[in-house]
Amino acid sequence: MLTDMSTATAAVASIVAGYLIGSIPVAGLIGRRRGIELREVGDRNPGYWNAKASLGRRAALPVFVGDVAKGLAAGGLARALGGPWWIGYVGGAAAMIGHAWPVFAGFRGGRSILTFAGSVIVLAPAAAAVAIGLCVLVSLASRRFSWGARVAVFGFPMVQAFFEARAHVAATGALMSIIGLRFAMAAISERNRLASTSVIEAHES
Repeated sequence: MLTDMSTATAAVASIVAGYLIGSIPVAGLIGRRRGIELREVGDRNPGYWNAKASLGRRAALPVFVGDVAKGLAAGGLARALGGPWWIGYVGGAAAMIGHAWPVFAGFRGGRSILTFAGSVIVLAPAAAAVAIGLCVLVSLASRRFSWGARVAVFGFPMVQAFFEARAHVAATGALMSIIGLRFAMAAISERNRLASTSVIEAHES
C-alpha cells in the first residue's frame, strides 16, 4: 500500500504524463501530412470525425487508433504507478484535457471522445467490453458507426453501474463532463465565428 506521499507522487506523475500524452496532436499531424489543417475545415474539430469527412475513412484510421491509444496509454500508465483506484481516472482525465487543450497545438484540440474510450477500456474493461458490443450491434443495425459510438459512449455509465461501485461510475461521469465542456465551448466558438462573419459581410455589402 502506498503512503500518502507516494500516492500524491503517483497522482502528479499521472497528471503530467497523461496531459503530455493527450497533447500529442495526432489528427493535426495526419492532416498536415496531406496538406490540410483540420482546425480550418469542416467542423474545425481536430479529431477522427472531421478527419474522416475531410481526408477519407482510410486516411483517418490512424487518427482513430492514435486518439484511442492516448487514453489507453495514459490510463494504463496511471494504473501501473499503483495506489488507489482513482489514480487511473486522474491519468485518463489528464489525457482528455491534453487532447482538448493540447500544449503542442496551441491549446486548440478535439472533443476527447476517443481518448475517453481508450481510458475506460483500461479503467473498466468489463463494462468497456459490453459497450463495444453495443457499439457493434447498433452500428450494424443502423448502418452508421456514429450511432453505435454514441450509444457506447453515452450509455457507458449505465453499463458500468452493473459491474462497479457507484464511486467508479461517478468518476466516469466526471470524465464525461470534460467532453460536455468541450462540446459547449465548440458551440460557443462557432456561434461567435458566424456572428463575426455576418458583421464583416454586412460591412462589405
